[in-house]
Amino acid sequence: MTSLPLIPIAPDAPAARRAAMPPRHLADLDLAGRQALVTELGEPAFRAKQISTHYFGRLVRDPAGMTDLPAATRDRLAGALLPTLLTPVRELACDDGATRKALWRLHDGSLVESVLMGYPDRVTVCISSQAGCGMACPFCATGQAGLTRNLSTAEIVDQAVYLAGVAASGAVAGSPPRLSHVVFMGMGEPLANYSRVIAAIRRLVAPAPDGLGLSQRHITVSTVGLVPAMRRLASEDLSVTLALSLHAPDDELRDELVPVNQRWKVAEVLDAAWDYAAQTGRRVSIEYAMIKDVNDQPWRADLLGRLLAGKLTHVNLIPLNPTPGSRWDASPKPVEREFVRRLRAAGVSTTVRDTRGREIDGACGQLAAAEDNDTDAPQEATA
Repeated sequence: MTSLPLIPIAPDAPAARRAAMPPRHLADLDLAGRQALVTELGEPAFRAKQISTHYFGRLVRDPAGMTDLPAATRDRLAGALLPTLLTPVRELACDDGATRKALWRLHDGSLVESVLMGYPDRVTVCISSQAGCGMACPFCATGQAGLTRNLSTAEIVDQAVYLAGVAASGAVAGSPPRLSHVVFMGMGEPLANYSRVIAAIRRLVAPAPDGLGLSQRHITVSTVGLVPAMRRLASEDLSVTLALSLHAPDDELRDELVPVNQRWKVAEVLDAAWDYAAQTGRRVSIEYAMIKDVNDQPWRADLLGRLLAGKLTHVNLIPLNPTPGSRWDASPKPVEREFVRRLRAAGVSTTVRDTRGREIDGACGQLAAAEDNDTDAPQEATA
């Protein structure tokens, strides 16, 4: 295979295309910051708590529904604290409505995606942390598109709050009406937008009206292996799950599949993962996309098993959802089953990810790519 370029990304590195960040939103601020903004507008500080309760506690965005605010100042307060950050472009559903994918247009025209997945015991939202991605993984639709910019804290949080409202409306039949889990596995490399992702996590787990009130243990942060940021995350006093997108157990192949491996090799990335597990007590999830005739050989399963045996970890095998025109394809089921068997024989906990959303361009970045290539696409949300 031809070597891919190493993209020099550090935490909070400048985005590929500089763009003005979105207007300030209450999710960008802690409660004290919101109170200061409200008093600057000539309103009593307690109005900040009222409007925060609507947004985080009741999942209300429309000022008309905030009837405990004076009618004369309702729109002005909402305009200052709740500017529109995400404009729906498309909303698609499949799996009998249990999977819903949203494509958003941001204030500068950038496109991002998020997905709601309903299960009998939980509702999970997969959210984006960047518009595009600079990691250049060749089998990923987002990686093929490149990086546009980092998202703001509020742009990240607003995806979860919006889809929490969808769940609360009862739209996901057979699932609880409350969002319970958030995974940072949408567009972008979360640890390359480190400070805003950490701020977003703190909003998601803070009790209302400060935040959404989720459990830290129900938050998962994915990374391709930015070692300094992984070590920094371990010191944040957070109990979130770290998911490492490994995709190959050997440096020769991982250099090709995950170009950042040219900087931080498999051994160093795994060392950082084990340090995270040791400091937090949280099991590390190893994400491994099963790609036909590329990384699914039995010897690679055995090597992966030796690397992970005895560690506080779990392997999540992902049947590849091919992007249109890609040369990459998913491993056949018998190959996948043999891979699972060998890992379990090595004593490594292993499961295969539930396949969701193939008929709605479920792979990250596919819906945005389709929109960019479709100048006649509808600009209003359609379920």
